[in-house]
Amino acid sequence: MGLSVAAILFVACEQNAVDQGPPNIVVIYMDDLGYGDVGVNGSTAIQTPHMDRLANEGMRFTNGYATSATCTPSRYALLTGVYPWREKQARILPGTAPLIIGTEQMTIPKMLKTKGYHTGIVGKWHLGLGTGNVNWNERVTPGPNEVGFDYAYIMAATQDRVPTVYIEDGHVVNLDPNDPIEINYQQNFEGEPTGVDNQELLTMKWHHGHNNSIVNGIGRIGYMKGGASAKWSDVDMADHFLERAQAYVKTHKDTPFFLYYPLQQPHVPRTPHPRFVGATDLGPRGDVIAEADWCIGEFLKTLEDEGLLENTLIVFTSDNGPVLNDGYYDDSDTKNGDHTPWGPFRGGKYSLFEAGTHVPFFTFWKGKISPGVSDEIVSQLDLLSSIASIVGNDVRTSDSQDLAAVLMGQDGKGRENLVIEATTRTAYRKGDWVMIPPYDKPAVLTNVNIELGNAPEYQLYNLKTDIGEQNNLALSNPEMLETMKLEFATIKGDVVTKIESIELK
Repeated sequence: MGLSVAAILFVACEQNAVDQGPPNIVVIYMDDLGYGDVGVNGSTAIQTPHMDRLANEGMRFTNGYATSATCTPSRYALLTGVYPWREKQARILPGTAPLIIGTEQMTIPKMLKTKGYHTGIVGKWHLGLGTGNVNWNERVTPGPNEVGFDYAYIMAATQDRVPTVYIEDGHVVNLDPNDPIEINYQQNFEGEPTGVDNQELLTMKWHHGHNNSIVNGIGRIGYMKGGASAKWSDVDMADHFLERAQAYVKTHKDTPFFLYYPLQQPHVPRTPHPRFVGATDLGPRGDVIAEADWCIGEFLKTLEDEGLLENTLIVFTSDNGPVLNDGYYDDSDTKNGDHTPWGPFRGGKYSLFEAGTHVPFFTFWKGKISPGVSDEIVSQLDLLSSIASIVGNDVRTSDSQDLAAVLMGQDGKGRENLVIEATTRTAYRKGDWVMIPPYDKPAVLTNVNIELGNAPEYQLYNLKTDIGEQNNLALSNPEMLETMKLEFATIKGDVVTKIESIELK
């Protein structure tokens, strides 16, 4: 009797361990990048040669999913292998939110440390820090270090939120103790300018929600005082994180390492370095995607120069789907033209329609993953169990499936079903079918002009024949609807029919 697919994969990885040692593992995580923003998925308005390289020389998944249409929940699921709707705090967080991953909880870096890996994160965190009352002038804990990362160089939340500082292993970088940081998300500090009262200080005009403290001419969410020497330079952020990621690789090249590299692009505020301004005709959003692609190319070059590319598994994907105007007037909507960042799908960020969670998803391992395209359903939720399988660890979670064979381009089946989420609302995909339960209005999030997928009745779509989700089959196919409803209720334990508040950035 022949070897199973799993056995073949295990033997291959064991042979690799003999030849080169355990593979390094890198997760490159984009922020608000849409399925159609990448060249291999149809983009012609933005050139993405380095993202395309990962796709063309690795496995490109046409059915790759984030778990949520917003970032914090997706990041939670990726690292823990647990559906975000199981954790009530896994929602878009303010910059002062406490850590939502339990320090006792299994994570990808914790699992890999048991196999001798050094683990690092460089980039956006946005999973909370501390226990709810952070003193930014002392070591901030718990944080990434307490959930498995040996090294952490992060921004606390998002580029549009305070505190606008970098944090290295819990300490604010370049902080002057004589200029302490104060943060408040409810009220301003006396005498501090805001985007509402001091618009003459703005170099980027806010559209909605980004009108509190002004840093580098940009209105932010939340109020901040002090920490002048520690504040980041927005236009240098991509270079800054790239340099730290490159340094991490060079420092740890002699041991197996796991690097989680979550870039901030193309999240707002979109602030390309001057050398990338005008790189596309789409305005700042297109330009920062081009900038991110360059960063990825430089990072790949570092792996090549250090002789690591042939022993490094790279996973590339995005935390959720695209949005154009997400709080600032930056011409991303007016200059979008014929570009379709949502690809062939309906909706976008915040939406239960496909464009909210159906994202670019590639795996690359030079010489180990043969180039190909897969239509199997894969989710970021599955990375914990799959990576564990690849490195010979038996850690699994009940939500995270072992899809190592699929991700490695071997024969194998992807997911049969998946629960997706958007701002506390959930929907269900099984095979080619998607079912969205009834939710109260609004149907469109007007600030960002995105359909949320909400309707007062059940929606049922067959993606094989209706990728754009235009033909609701709930009435014409009641048997499938009932099957989907029952399976969804069994997985969830309930079927939510009331929409909670729609959370924005």
